Amino acid sequence: MTRMIHSRAKGAKKLLNPSADSRAVINSPTPQLKNLSFNGAQASRDKEHQKLHHVLKSCKLHLDSATAIQTHARIITRGYGTYPSLLAYLLAVYKRCGCVTLATQLVDHIFNSACGVNYFNLIIESLMRNGECDIAKRVFRKVPNPDLVTWNTVIGGCVRNERFQEALGMFWKLVRSDLEPDGFTFSSVITACARLGALHNAQRLHCLMMKKRIEMNFILSAALIDMYSKCGRVQTAREIFGNVQHDDVSVWNAMINGLAIHGLALEAIEMFSNMEMDYVLPDSITFVAILKACGHCNLVEEGRKYFDLMTSRYSIQPEIEHYGAMVDLLGRAGLLEEAYATIKAMAVEPDVVIWRALLSACRTHRNPELGEVAIANMPRPRSGDYVLLSNTYCSIKKWDSAERVREMMKKKRVRKNQGKSWLELEGVIHQFRAGDQTHPEMKSIYRVLEALIKRTKSEGFVPVTELVLMDVSEEEKEGNLNCHSEKLALAYGILKTSPGTEVRISKNLRICHDCHCWIKSVSRLLNRVIIVRDRIRFHHFEGGMCLCGDYW
Repeated sequence: MTRMIHSRAKGAKKLLNPSADSRAVINSPTPQLKNLSFNGAQASRDKEHQKLHHVLKSCKLHLDSATAIQTHARIITRGYGTYPSLLAYLLAVYKRCGCVTLATQLVDHIFNSACGVNYFNLIIESLMRNGECDIAKRVFRKVPNPDLVTWNTVIGGCVRNERFQEALGMFWKLVRSDLEPDGFTFSSVITACARLGALHNAQRLHCLMMKKRIEMNFILSAALIDMYSKCGRVQTAREIFGNVQHDDVSVWNAMINGLAIHGLALEAIEMFSNMEMDYVLPDSITFVAILKACGHCNLVEEGRKYFDLMTSRYSIQPEIEHYGAMVDLLGRAGLLEEAYATIKAMAVEPDVVIWRALLSACRTHRNPELGEVAIANMPRPRSGDYVLLSNTYCSIKKWDSAERVREMMKKKRVRKNQGKSWLELEGVIHQFRAGDQTHPEMKSIYRVLEALIKRTKSEGFVPVTELVLMDVSEEEKEGNLNCHSEKLALAYGILKTSPGTEVRISKNLRICHDCHCWIKSVSRLLNRVIIVRDRIRFHHFEGGMCLCGDYW
């Protein structure tokens, strides 16, 4: 292992000093960087600083602790020993290389420098920017008297690194401290609530904002509208929209997008018209939202109209997101050839998201030939892309082809992205994965799930097994479907809430056809409103129906 690490180190050493012999670089007490002409000039210092960053980046990539240690020495001797960005990156490298003692010594050095809270804030910010949340939080816990900037840096960093539950936890700790959160704090934590769909936390947060009389601006207004929309309360989002100033386009964008993800396309179109009447100019984000709204409701002609309106009336050139929304709109409607023609006519290079939209449509409309074209154009297909192609073959009972795709995944060591669902009960997020056995109440959850499956079947529900891989028995296929994460989350929601209570679930992937049909059946059987937010949109189940009209 050591030999392999050292062999990988050559690139990093070359970056450190490409013109000198590596042995001379290691042994020299003065770093061999005179070719950069250091005469106190800021430009030269900046260039050297940037070069050291490149070296550390290479060390982190190749697990090269030896060169990292040499670079650490150079950082000290060249006078960069108090530069927060370099020290933060060094910490990240030592952690990645497993150099626990060195990382601990470096942390001690940082705190022994006694440079004040602003210095610690910069260290934490640099760590968060590099995705090192755990180290940043460890540094935060050692800061003697963290100020509000320190808290905001940690909370905002957790949000940027998609550690939303941790961001919420940190926020409520801040609230219990002697410090007062400000608009920046609330902006970050609102985003965390939105991404989690955590309605209970969102409502507590909003009440706290009003209690502390936080001054509203267009950023917070847009964030609140987005939060309530993504927590399944689009009517509350509308009420907020009506009560705030909406002379900034971002507030309109949040409302239009909120309506779009709930499948309320006609209301989104009406909102766009109201925006025009208020003389607020739409931007590129507005058109992404309106095109998505049309896509969710099969409004093909309207989608074409708004796509043309971008350039003809507002001189906004279509970007990759607009083309993606159009390909998705046409593909969902079954217009696969037109969707493919749109890709070929694009003014910019199509990215993987564009091809993925086409591939998804090929799965829906059972067109494996065009699906193969789509995946062939992806430089690095993800697990979900292979699964889509495999499912396309399964839908037409081409089991050999489906199995060949799965074998290709194994050969390329591509792991399937595991489905996970979560729900919030009394402010606590409960998460489930497909086939989960880790929850402390798992036995009770499976008991409720089995009872629900039995009851729905007795009421006429038939499992949709066509996309389960391989030509195996129906019983085996049903067993695979029964462990999907949204079913486990729903069973837990029913177990822990009283009859008639609304259940809200979020999911990281698109809901499958079988789960969609089954939840419709459960909503009718138990007379419950069940709201599922998947990766694409909201599904509002009530009385055996879904407001998406089975179009998603």
